[in-house]
Amino acid sequence: MIKILRYTEYIYLAVAVISIFEIYAEWNLDRERAYLFVFFAVVSVGMFIFKKTYRKRFEDRQKNNKK
Repeated sequence: MIKILRYTEYIYLAVAVISIFEIYAEWNLDRERAYLFVFFAVVSVGMFIFKKTYRKRFEDRQKNNKK
């Protein structure tokens, strides 16, 4: 289960990178759509950070329970 959690973290980063690319591409063409991708990028980075800290806490808790 822990390995799956690691992969989902990087999926969030991939979504953030794609969103940043779309922001760059759409900024002068459709500003409202660019703002939507800004929202996606911010949420994706936030979820990456949240998932990473949650996974580390979970791993530490498992290590402490095994001892």
